[in-house]
Amino acid sequence: MRIGELSRRTGVPARMLRYYEEQGLLRPARAANGYRVYGPAAEHTVRQIRGLLDSGLTTGIIARVLPFLDRPDGILMHPDCLTRETADLLRGEADRLQQRIDCLSGNRDAILAYLTAVRARQERERRPVGRRSPPAGDG
Repeated sequence: MRIGELSRRTGVPARMLRYYEEQGLLRPARAANGYRVYGPAAEHTVRQIRGLLDSGLTTGIIARVLPFLDRPDGILMHPDCLTRETADLLRGEADRLQQRIDCLSGNRDAILAYLTAVRARQERERRPVGRRSPPAGDG
């Protein structure tokens, strides 16, 4: 299939597919006219790349682990291919991702606490006039 068809099937713009090729993530064949020709596995590979990018991995790291992936829905490397250097690199990425998760969780908790406080205040303000208690701190 040509680049336009791969783009349509995966939802990834052709420009991004060319970038993946520049980064060594995709290796299309070339037709006699110079057009890129992607095999049936390319769609699967693009979905793997997108999943890995979405999880926060860089294209450099993806280029190192992509050849060892077993399936698109998991990051499963063949155990005999995992070098110490790659394992250390992946551990570092996992730590970095955990830091991002912790930060995002803290932000989520702060937003939810704010929404809870706003809702509580709105509920107090909706009470009938005779039952309204003074706002905290006013006195």
